[in-house]
Amino acid sequence: MEGITTREREVLALVAEGLSNDEIAERLHIGPGTAKTHVRHLLAKLGARDRVHLVITAYRSGLVAVR
Repeated sequence: MEGITTREREVLALVAEGLSNDEIAERLHIGPGTAKTHVRHLLAKLGARDRVHLVITAYRSGLVAVR
């Protein structure tokens, strides 16, 4: 998908692991508000209605690999 930054891909992978915004922030050494902003941007860019739909879309599009 075009327009998704490297940081957003990192956040997306962590969302796919089931991490909360606070956990993502801690893992990436960013503020919780910044993590939330990245998730909000991903939801908009991928046209997802919620975090579950975001993860499904990410796996289907190949942005996140099945482990």
